[in-house]
Amino acid sequence: MEQAREKGRRWVISSKEEMRRAVMDVANVASRRISIYTHDLDPGIYDDPDFLEIVKHLVLSQTYARIRVLIADPVRAIKNGNAFVYLGRRLNTYIEFRHVREDLRTHAESFCIADETALVYRLQASHWEGIADTYEPAVAKLYGKMFDEIWLASEVEIEFRQLGI
Repeated sequence: MEQAREKGRRWVISSKEEMRRAVMDVANVASRRISIYTHDLDPGIYDDPDFLEIVKHLVLSQTYARIRVLIADPVRAIKNGNAFVYLGRRLNTYIEFRHVREDLRTHAESFCIADETALVYRLQASHWEGIADTYEPAVAKLYGKMFDEIWLASEVEIEFRQLGI
């Protein structure tokens, strides 16, 4: 018999709306850091007004809060405009975007990690199917480590900084 979970909640995601809600639930768990690996900033997810409010509240209420975003293909987000990018320009001390180095763009997945504790994960960034968990430190740390390696090898995306400074 399987032991009941003492912390957190795990659920399966199958639609864009479920993904949007899951990202907000996971971001709400964060007390100091959110790390996002995305291919194009997922329009309708990371530019959602409710998500942006969560991010603003985090960075304005926590001195050491940090939001890091790795983007495999930022051209679409820059070209079409994105409310998250504009927020990042205004709060550039707390929010940083980096362009994934070309040789590291082999990752098909997309994920959002809060404090190495909670995460939303999609195996294929082109599909909405995935899983979310508000307390899964072992898996969150695993993807956090991968995120950190790509982060260190990637470069700051200049286009995300323009017009806001």
